[in-house]
Amino acid sequence: MKKQIGDRYEPKEVERKWISLWEEKKSFLPNTDSKESFSIVIPPPNVTGSLHIGHALNHTIQDILIRIERKKGKSTLWLPGMDHAGIATQMVVERELAKEGKKRTDFTREEFENKVWEWKEHSGGLILNQQKLLGESVDWSRERFTFDEGLSKAVFKVFKSLYDEGLIYRGERIINWCPASQTAISDLEVEFRETKGKLYHIKYPILGKKDQFLVVATTRPETMLGDVAVCANPEDTRYSSLKDIILELPLTDRQIPLLFDSFVDKEFGSGLVKITPAHDANDFEAGQRLGLKPLLVMNPDGTMNENTGAYQDLDRFEARKKVVADLEAKGLIEKIEDHVHAVGHNSRGGAVIEPYLSTQWFVKIRPLADLAVQAVQTGQVEFVPKMWEKTFFEWMNNIRDWCISRQLWWGHRIPAHHCKTCKHIEISETPIEACPSCGSKEMEPDPDVLDTWFSAQLWPFSTMGWPEQTADLKKYYPTSVLVTGFDIIFFWVSRMIMMGMKFMQAPPFHKVLIHGLVRDKDGKKFSKSVGNVIDPLIMMEKYGTDSFRFFLAATLPEGKDILFDESRLDGYRSFCNKIWNSSRFILMNLEESFTPTGITPDIEKDLEPMDQWILSRFNHCLEEYNKAHSKFHFYEMAASIYEFIWGDFCDWYIELVKPRAYGKVSPRSAEVAKQVLVDTLTRALGLLHPFMPFLTEEVHSVFSDQFLATTPYPEAYPISSDALGVQKLNLLQEIVTKIRVMRAENGVTPDKKCKAIVKSADSLAQSAIQENEVSLLQLARLELIKVDAAYEIQKTDSVSHFSKGEIVLPLEGLIDIEKEKARLAKELDKAEIEKEKLQTKLANPGFLSKASQDVIEKEREKLNTLIDKVEVLKKGIQNLAG
Repeated sequence: MKKQIGDRYEPKEVERKWISLWEEKKSFLPNTDSKESFSIVIPPPNVTGSLHIGHALNHTIQDILIRIERKKGKSTLWLPGMDHAGIATQMVVERELAKEGKKRTDFTREEFENKVWEWKEHSGGLILNQQKLLGESVDWSRERFTFDEGLSKAVFKVFKSLYDEGLIYRGERIINWCPASQTAISDLEVEFRETKGKLYHIKYPILGKKDQFLVVATTRPETMLGDVAVCANPEDTRYSSLKDIILELPLTDRQIPLLFDSFVDKEFGSGLVKITPAHDANDFEAGQRLGLKPLLVMNPDGTMNENTGAYQDLDRFEARKKVVADLEAKGLIEKIEDHVHAVGHNSRGGAVIEPYLSTQWFVKIRPLADLAVQAVQTGQVEFVPKMWEKTFFEWMNNIRDWCISRQLWWGHRIPAHHCKTCKHIEISETPIEACPSCGSKEMEPDPDVLDTWFSAQLWPFSTMGWPEQTADLKKYYPTSVLVTGFDIIFFWVSRMIMMGMKFMQAPPFHKVLIHGLVRDKDGKKFSKSVGNVIDPLIMMEKYGTDSFRFFLAATLPEGKDILFDESRLDGYRSFCNKIWNSSRFILMNLEESFTPTGITPDIEKDLEPMDQWILSRFNHCLEEYNKAHSKFHFYEMAASIYEFIWGDFCDWYIELVKPRAYGKVSPRSAEVAKQVLVDTLTRALGLLHPFMPFLTEEVHSVFSDQFLATTPYPEAYPISSDALGVQKLNLLQEIVTKIRVMRAENGVTPDKKCKAIVKSADSLAQSAIQENEVSLLQLARLELIKVDAAYEIQKTDSVSHFSKGEIVLPLEGLIDIEKEKARLAKELDKAEIEKEKLQTKLANPGFLSKASQDVIEKEREKLNTLIDKVEVLKKGIQNLAG
């Protein structure tokens, strides 16, 4: 072989090289000749910023799946793209303008949209570059954006179709209003936070009855200015005699009735609630039933409006203080209690949400939700892990109509046109010059835009060209799997299933793979405010992208979160170096005339036991890898290939085969050994490639001109695990491992050569030892090993059992037995103390209630390790005691 690799693995150089080569050769275009397809649409990152560690995990999982299926010969499509992220993007751009002393309203709507497009080109380019740095094998020629012309066409078609069916309507309802951004937001975008507040018990005077009051409690006294009634439960005997009374609404000149409705909980507080239909969802529904007209008392910016008299123009929270002060001054506060309650905040920006009566556009969601539920119930869509199906069903069964209009400038405009003359609304993608109903020329486009999730829910089919019936739709829809976090099951996953079933008559994906979050090593969520955020690009720069990717996959337990421990990254960087150095060793021992042939029949007939063994071990690794892949257990896949390469291949086979590779046995033995080394390494690289694409591609390129990304998936060798050679090498490995443990238990340092006696009459054990004596002496650091079934064990001998008998390590003269006993006893005391501390900690209910499950599991693992250590130390002391 003329090709070689450098002395050291330099990740940055290798990564730059292969990013460029893959792109140049268009390595990730789907193989359209393949009949079987596999497709994934990328959950589109928001165009607002850079990729975070959650993206890195999500995209690495997808890339592993895609690279495996590509190697299996399927026509694989991994479709990339970005989301316009309406409110988030508008907020970012407005913040940028604020730095220049400008605001959105300083521009026309079109000018502002152009500013956002400029931002998109800048930010979107950053994200795309970061995806390439991560090694993502996406088809960049199919990159999509939710504002692409084709995707916009799909959005308008879906809107009109749903509107024509009566599934989209415009109406006056209580919505979640953000006074800071002055837009409606959906229920899912409201983040409820436990907040310390007050519960105000307010006296409502009974009209015509001096000093008689009804007491009503509220957490939002400023909204009482919009009260239109007080309500009691009809079964509440405390108030049944008060029917038909009228109450004076404090601080106003209005009177309101006492009414009765069964929605009131008579067991809670005084059993009375104030009815404020314009500022509370339950009150709005009660008002509809009771025929009450809502009274809005707040402006869109959160200030009080003209219906509030002396409180007009006050901010809502300032108004609250003044209302309470005025009530106290009039003696109308019975008491004020501390009260912790869940207060809704805008998940983007954090402003306190105001329930607010507003005319908005809604989707009648129940008929669509039923389609999605049916898809999951019938197995057309499968959640992995399955436990997430319960979460999905709970939400779908309690779903409410979806407010889809947003009072923003950045987003898909609602394709509605309003006639100023007759109030007719016409749905049309293009401007309308005259009203179809009355002929008036005074037509205005709807000013609102659609919720970002409206276009995102069409992503699996709009990105493939729908509403046109394209070849991509035919071949790649439904997609194979969606990889996502649990936090957007409701925002996105459920809505995509609804739309797929509605407009494609098929679900958008067969499986939904839900993964956990990446948290810090203490189990806390990454947060800028906490200051524990990890930048993936910094980790990739420091440890290499392959180490980072492997860490993410290798530490991802099923259905649980990853705890980010940087020391693990250092370990996987060492793994990369191990592969590099082992590959370099192999290459240095290949002649220029060497040509990789694989394990041909000619090579197969001359395989030696150690060759049969490593091929068998690869088969075992492949079996475990495939089994884990079928269950999406990435950590098990990573563990199987890691253990094979580092353990079986590097630490065992390479060490065993060195004399043959050096030509110290025979030319034929050397040739067979080298073919096995190269072939086993390249197949192992094929399994490792989805996790570590850069390193594996670079090493593989020395042996082949074909890119590893597109070579066939590795196959098993025609070697039985029961082959005689395999059995012998398994015994050899068992014996060496036992001797290493015995040496460690008894304090025999690696620099001391010792003897070993194998007490066994088993012929297989005898022949395995005799045939591999040189390797045994080297690997176990022995000066002598012999088989003696009749050997009589001495007091100073250390003895251990193995599958075919006993292994004896004579210790006389090797160690100072009393000194070694004292050392082991001291170490045992220390281990016992640590063990007891951990047992106490894990028995503490306070720790168990506060710590995350992952932290608890980590502590349990430490305890199990200590328990094992204690047993080993006790055994060592017992051995020395004779």
